[in-house]
Amino acid sequence: MPELPEVEVVRRGLQRWVVGRTVENVDVLDPRSLRRHLLGDFSAQLSGAVVTAAVRRGKFLWMPLSFPSLAIGESTTAPAAAAVAPAPSGLALVAHLGMSGQLLVEDSEAADEKHLKVRLNLSPRPGMPGELRFVDQRIFGGLALSPLVATADGGAGGRWQTEAAPLLPEVSDGVELLTHLIPEQAAHIARDPLDPEFDFELFFHRLKSKRTAIKRALLDQELISGIGNIYADEALWRAKMHYARASDSLTKKSAKTIVEAAREVMTEALDAGGTSFDSLYVNVNGASGYFSRSLNVYGRTGQPCDRCGAPVVREKFTNRSSHFCPMCQRKR
Repeated sequence: MPELPEVEVVRRGLQRWVVGRTVENVDVLDPRSLRRHLLGDFSAQLSGAVVTAAVRRGKFLWMPLSFPSLAIGESTTAPAAAAVAPAPSGLALVAHLGMSGQLLVEDSEAADEKHLKVRLNLSPRPGMPGELRFVDQRIFGGLALSPLVATADGGAGGRWQTEAAPLLPEVSDGVELLTHLIPEQAAHIARDPLDPEFDFELFFHRLKSKRTAIKRALLDQELISGIGNIYADEALWRAKMHYARASDSLTKKSAKTIVEAAREVMTEALDAGGTSFDSLYVNVNGASGYFSRSLNVYGRTGQPCDRCGAPVVREKFTNRSSHFCPMCQRKR
């Protein structure tokens, strides 16, 4: 399943290619990809919306929407009013990538993908593809509209802007109204290690209150988000910590070392475009990431540890596997 770096790569692509454009109409080819949508007619509600931003918290991705024909306070079902500047709709388009979901920008003339589920036709912009497509082979992912609510800590909903892809002038004026909101579906998700508003002290307090293996804690998206099986193994290897170490036995220094290791490895993975083991993870242009070439333990069973040379071991862990070095990461 895509983890934080892979989802952030997609978010940056959406920011570059989709933000500021209007969804002119929607084609739903497989309604199973809308099973999380609970707010009525998906296509009717989304048509005419302006994508105001692309936001991510952990592995959760969404696009806040505005409607140029609405004044502030009007609902999306109200009669059309005189055109005004885009006003927040109180809704966001949420994308669950699941195991195989892909958001691809394509030219309208491009052939449909075999597993194309939903097509968003976008307003024209010179040099940019005309469609955003949701493709999903295994149908574990999906799209949904979700109400936006205030964040529990009053901070920004998540990561929504980068210097490499600044917001366009036509949406920059209204986006500040949306940065402190989060989809209702994601309100329970904790902040991730790359979030500027990540609170280590809060994380450590909650970590110490748990009696569980440190890897299980890292996979708990309500404690710290964005980390999955790959980057948990990689972060613990860098921190020289065994995956089964009790979370409540960690010192603050050890916990900080693990968080810094997670932040470091995910930043490196992001720079490499994410980790791809097959064709199911790609960015919005269909390109795979190449961080899999830099993994130290994950998927390297029997190969020598890059630090000490001992063979990497793979053990069953809940319904997953853990990869670690038995010499560098001894259980205490």
